[in-house]
Amino acid sequence: MKNLLVKWNQVSLVKRIVIGIIVGAILALTVPSGASWISILGSLFVGALKAVAPILVLFIVMHAIAVHKSGKKTNMKSILGLYAIGTFLAGAVAVVASFLFPVSLTLTTGVEDLTPPEGIAEVIETLLFNLVANPIDAIVNANYLGILMWAIVLGFALKNANQHTKDMLGNLSDAVTKVVQWVINLAPLGIMGLVFDAIVTSGLSALLDYGRLILILVGCMLFIALVVNPLIVFIYTRKNPYPIVLMVLRESGITAFFTRSSAANIPVNMKLCEKLGLDEDTYGVSIPLGATINMAGAAVTIAVLTLATVNTLGIEVDFVTALMLVIVAAVSAAGASGVAGGSLLLIPLACNLFGVPNDIAMQVVGVGFIIGVIQDSCETALNSSSDVLFTATAEYAKERKEGKVVTMNS
Repeated sequence: MKNLLVKWNQVSLVKRIVIGIIVGAILALTVPSGASWISILGSLFVGALKAVAPILVLFIVMHAIAVHKSGKKTNMKSILGLYAIGTFLAGAVAVVASFLFPVSLTLTTGVEDLTPPEGIAEVIETLLFNLVANPIDAIVNANYLGILMWAIVLGFALKNANQHTKDMLGNLSDAVTKVVQWVINLAPLGIMGLVFDAIVTSGLSALLDYGRLILILVGCMLFIALVVNPLIVFIYTRKNPYPIVLMVLRESGITAFFTRSSAANIPVNMKLCEKLGLDEDTYGVSIPLGATINMAGAAVTIAVLTLATVNTLGIEVDFVTALMLVIVAAVSAAGASGVAGGSLLLIPLACNLFGVPNDIAMQVVGVGFIIGVIQDSCETALNSSSDVLFTATAEYAKERKEGKVVTMNS
C-alpha cells in the first residue's frame, strides 16, 4: 500500500487531477446514488482551501513586506496595469461578440432574496468599508481586501522589528505554506467529488435551453484566454507566450474551474508562482490582490448578459452606449468581490445604462444562476489563471528592459 501511494504521488498533479475528473464522471453516470458519499470529498477539499487561504495570505504578505529591503523594486505597478488592461479588453471582446452573435433570453423568475447595488458608488463604498474591516472578521469572512490591508499595515509596522521576530514570522509563513501543499495534494480526490456532485445535481438538461448564451460566454472567455492574453504577454515580453499561457491554464485554471472560487485557488497560484521562480515579494501581494480585482471573466459575464437583455427587449444600442458598457463592465467586475452574488448581481447595474427595469434585470440574474455551473466555472478559471500569467509577465518584461535574457519557465 505504501509503495502504491509513493508511485501515485510521483505522477504529476495535473495527470492525477485528470484521473479524478474521469473517475468522478464515470461514477456520477453509472452509480449516482450508490456513490453519493463521494460528493463530500469535494466539499471538504474546497472547505480546506478556503480555510487555509486567508491565513496564508495574511502571513505571506506580512512577512514579504516586513523583510522587504528598501530600494528593491517590485512589479506591482506593471501588474496592476496588466490587470486593468486585461479586464477592459475582456469587456470589449464581450461587447463585440454580442453584436456579432446576438442572443435573446427566455426570461425566468427573479432572485427575490438578493438586492443588487444601485450604482458604481455603492460598489466602491462597499470595497472601501471592506478595507477597514475588523481583522478577525476579515479572516473569518474571507474578506481579502481587509486581510490585505491588515497584512500590509502590520508588515510595515514590523519592518523595524528585530531579526528574531522576522524569522518567527517567516517560520509561520513556511508552516502555513506546508499545510497548503498537503491540501493541494488532495486535489484529485476533491475534484473527483466536485465533478460527481456537479453531474448528479445539475446534469446537462437544464442547460440545453441556454446553449447559445453559454456558447457566447464560453467562446468569449476562451478567446481572451487563448488570443487576447497571449497577445498581451507577447507585447510585454517579445517571447512566444503559449508555453506559459497553457501552463497556467493547466495548473491553475483546472482547479479554479472545479472549485469555482478565486479565493480557494490562491494557494494553488502561490505554489505555481514559486514553481516559476517568481519574486515572492511581488506575488505574495499580487496573487491575493488579483483574486479580488482581476476579473476579466466577470466583465464578460456582465457585458454578455446585459446585451442579451437589451436584445430581448429590442432596445437599440449606439456606439457611445456600447463603449460606456465596456467601461461599466470593467469597473463593476473589479468591484465584484465586494458584492454578494459576485458578477451576476452587478448585471442590474449595467442594465440601468439602457433603462431596463430592475425586475426584468433580476430575471436575467435568475438565468445567470441556472447556467452558473458552467458560466461561473469558466469565469473563475479565466480570472484566477490570469493572476499568475500577468504576475509572471510583469517580471519577464522587467528582465527584458534590464537587458537580461528572458527565460519563460513552463
